[in-house]
Amino acid sequence: MAVADQEFLRTLPSPSEGGTRRSIGLQKFARNNPLGVAGLAMVILLLLSAVFAPLVSPYNPLAVAPADRLLAPSASHLFGTDDIGRDILSRVIYGGRVSLEVGFITVILGTLVGATIGLVSGYLAGTTDTVIQRLLDSVQSIPGLLLAIAIAAALGNGNVFGLFPLAIFPVAVVIVPINARVVRSSVLSIREHAYIEAARVIGCGNTRIILRHILPNVTAAILVLASIWVGNAIIIEASLSFLGLGTSPPTPSWGNMLAGQGRVYMEQAPWLAIFPGLAITLTVLAFNLFGDALRDTWDPRLRGR
Repeated sequence: MAVADQEFLRTLPSPSEGGTRRSIGLQKFARNNPLGVAGLAMVILLLLSAVFAPLVSPYNPLAVAPADRLLAPSASHLFGTDDIGRDILSRVIYGGRVSLEVGFITVILGTLVGATIGLVSGYLAGTTDTVIQRLLDSVQSIPGLLLAIAIAAALGNGNVFGLFPLAIFPVAVVIVPINARVVRSSVLSIREHAYIEAARVIGCGNTRIILRHILPNVTAAILVLASIWVGNAIIIEASLSFLGLGTSPPTPSWGNMLAGQGRVYMEQAPWLAIFPGLAITLTVLAFNLFGDALRDTWDPRLRGR
């Protein structure tokens, strides 16, 4: 082996060094973003409780026990029971499945569609950009929650192929235009860089330039948007369920738990509303803390702070 090759190989990090660098990076992230780590821990805990709900739930969330109706929180029912004796803790755990499912699916769908629109609009510019932006203006001229309510009312309750609640679509529609505008603003600055012009000169097509040269540079912004939007999507889904336009009873969701017994028995049994409301609050807080930490880490304007 040539001496030059040997010198080059010495400069390459070993697998152990690569692992050490990643470990140092994680330690630095944890040290600089303690609230973000706390948010991530809460998110992981929520996901585990939702995935393993049958194992961690003390009771069947649909099991009716009239003799145990409206019991206050106790050792046997940590969150109490509702007006027909169902265990509130079990219903909150299973309700997390619905809320997190809607939150993640709507964010994935809204982010994919919004990012695609933003990439195309920002890169092609001109007439295409103008038409797309005016269409987005027309969607955003309607308040997000009102738009979601109108779409949910038109679609009605139910599931997609018996798997996902129809509520994913109205929430996704609210997410699309905001994501599209954020991605477009990033693309407008990136498309003027010299390496994009060089790619055009050597004959790269628009699709290749967008996928290979522009998309990697806006991925961080897309991921940060997605992490923050999960919490907002959960709030919108809970609002729709509260109004009877989301998940239908008896399937538990945090929104319909608040709208049903939680509202009726607010004074007599406040725990019916307190615990679902607390679950929504903690979930949104967790995703926002984690999203803020990602933004502070990946945004070059904030790294030095």
